[in-house]
Amino acid sequence: MATTNPWINFNGNAEEAFTFYKSVFGGEFTKIIRFKDLASAEFKPSENEENKIMYIALPIGKSNLLIANDVPAVMGRVNERENRSKILVSTDSKEEADRLFAGLSAGGEVEGPMGDSPWGSYAGMFRDKYGIEWIIEFSSNT
Repeated sequence: MATTNPWINFNGNAEEAFTFYKSVFGGEFTKIIRFKDLASAEFKPSENEENKIMYIALPIGKSNLLIANDVPAVMGRVNERENRSKILVSTDSKEEADRLFAGLSAGGEVEGPMGDSPWGSYAGMFRDKYGIEWIIEFSSNT
């Protein structure tokens, strides 16, 4: 069975963002690779980017990963605020939905507070303090 795992690009603050996400979701990172870990004769990261994140993964639920990396400056900045894609997190209860919404939206901008959605679930939308957009949802029909 196929799974979907969101992968987010950051401008040098992937580790900070993922430490925040870990504080909300819990769990442990499955892997952290820094640019310096991949250094070779062909790839020499600059001194100011050698400790940035090439790959970081945080398990969410039973079979999903939230993954990210920092984009090297030579590739240009990514604009998280213009992403307009959302990460949907489906929960097992309204209480879990409320907890994740409150935790992840802290310091961010709520677009739609938790409540009954037009599609029949209990959901809310926000942009977190890193500019990443989320939907948290509980549906008793799933």
